[in-house]
Amino acid sequence: MGEKEERVMEGGNGNQRSSFSQPWRSRRQNLASNALHQSKVSNFAQRSTPSNTSTTGYASTSSFNESQDHDAPRSSDSGPIVGTCPYMCPEGERVQREKLRDLTVFERLNGNPGKSSSALAVKKFCRTISSKDVQASDLRPLAVLEDTLNFLLSLLESKEHLFEVVHDFIFDRTRSIRQDLTMQNIATKKAICMYEGMVKFHVVSHYKLWCSVSDPKITSMRHLNMEQLTKTLASLFNLYEANRISNYVHENEAEFCSLYVLLHLGSHSKPMGEPLSFWFSHVSAPILKSKEMCFARRILRSFRLGNYKDFFCTAAAQATYLQYCIMEPYINEVRALALSCINFGSYKLHPYPLFDLSKHLMIKESDLESLCNSCGLETCTDESGNKLLPTKQSTFSHPKGGFQSYSFLGLQEYEGQI
Repeated sequence: MGEKEERVMEGGNGNQRSSFSQPWRSRRQNLASNALHQSKVSNFAQRSTPSNTSTTGYASTSSFNESQDHDAPRSSDSGPIVGTCPYMCPEGERVQREKLRDLTVFERLNGNPGKSSSALAVKKFCRTISSKDVQASDLRPLAVLEDTLNFLLSLLESKEHLFEVVHDFIFDRTRSIRQDLTMQNIATKKAICMYEGMVKFHVVSHYKLWCSVSDPKITSMRHLNMEQLTKTLASLFNLYEANRISNYVHENEAEFCSLYVLLHLGSHSKPMGEPLSFWFSHVSAPILKSKEMCFARRILRSFRLGNYKDFFCTAAAQATYLQYCIMEPYINEVRALALSCINFGSYKLHPYPLFDLSKHLMIKESDLESLCNSCGLETCTDESGNKLLPTKQSTFSHPKGGFQSYSFLGLQEYEGQI
């Protein structure tokens, strides 16, 4: 880590967990009405188009260009179109898809693959759509888009279908929502709430898809989900800027900024293609000093320094639901690092009690024994029946098939939500 990045990684403590960790909680949606705000909103779509001019928000111009789909329709020079479609899916598209039997299981009326309704069909994302071909009747106004998003997110509670099936449907339809928002140049505070909901969907999916990463098809889905997560985050950051008044900090802004920092837990991760230190230079002081950002920076520093005790203590005390979803795929990696340090670097020649180690790693003792075995380490039992980890074993290795999902003591309530 460079000198500059180490300085910005200097973290602090926070003790309260964000209220946004509650599932799909609704937000107050008040629209600012001063001239500066209106000017920023009117220029939002222009910043979506390719440009060599530097931005003053969180990301560079190139990063924000990537946040929008390159083939998404753009508003014309005469101004954005105002949508008039009253349904979640334009009637013409619904009729056409009924004829083609192009309906997902969530859109079929009474299970009929060739029949839907205005209460079930949701507009698909179209990659090849041209702005010249778009009519007002093809676009959904903000109120309809809000209802559509609420309908989609409600499907996450479904137990009838595998998560991969639910994810595939919501993944496509939320891209269509973002496309309609962009085409109409909607950049209000209500749009911010919608983008926050869509980011949350991708963050939860990041974890749920990781649990099935051994499936090649799901591995591809996880890659695409990460791609859309970073794009949606970049758009959200620019919406924050479009609605900025003086040094105002939006209600959930600090937590969503912390999610971007936590996405860098991977060894060589650069979610938006730029160094994290460069991104930090665009973040305001109030955000950097927030408890959410201090938490994320401390977690990242502990991860990179191999300080597993601080990593787990900090996570158990402060992590929000969304932060946990981002961190979960890396938790067992830190545990494996701890086992390696104890096995190879411990000054103790006698076995290490698993009960003591399980408390440091926030894991059940039985799960820890399983983790040791998957890392090629043998355990033993003393005369009293206590499980022990002998040190200086030469068989340690990272599991070739990846890690299993183990408990995280202290954050069981989040595991229940997921």
